[in-house]
Amino acid sequence: MDITHTTVPGTGTVHHFETRNGQRFCVLVDENDRLSLMIYGPDDPDLAVECVVMERDEAAQVAEILQPRPIADRIADLEHRVAALTGGPS
Repeated sequence: MDITHTTVPGTGTVHHFETRNGQRFCVLVDENDRLSLMIYGPDDPDLAVECVVMERDEAAQVAEILQPRPIADRIADLEHRVAALTGGPS
């Protein structure tokens, strides 16, 4: 996946994504800390055909679903690995 980042003065930061099969979308993090997920259509690569605006907590819920494993499971796994490396309790 190709990922680029652009700062838009007075607006926020845009993270552009392009998948291996050419689908394009972006996430805009605005100055009010809202996130907008914009999906681009195949006909015009610069025209968003859909925009979903989320608050931070909503975006966190979506991000957790997109993770290969829940964050709590990954943290527990890392804690066990650190304990094994340091000889601490696991």
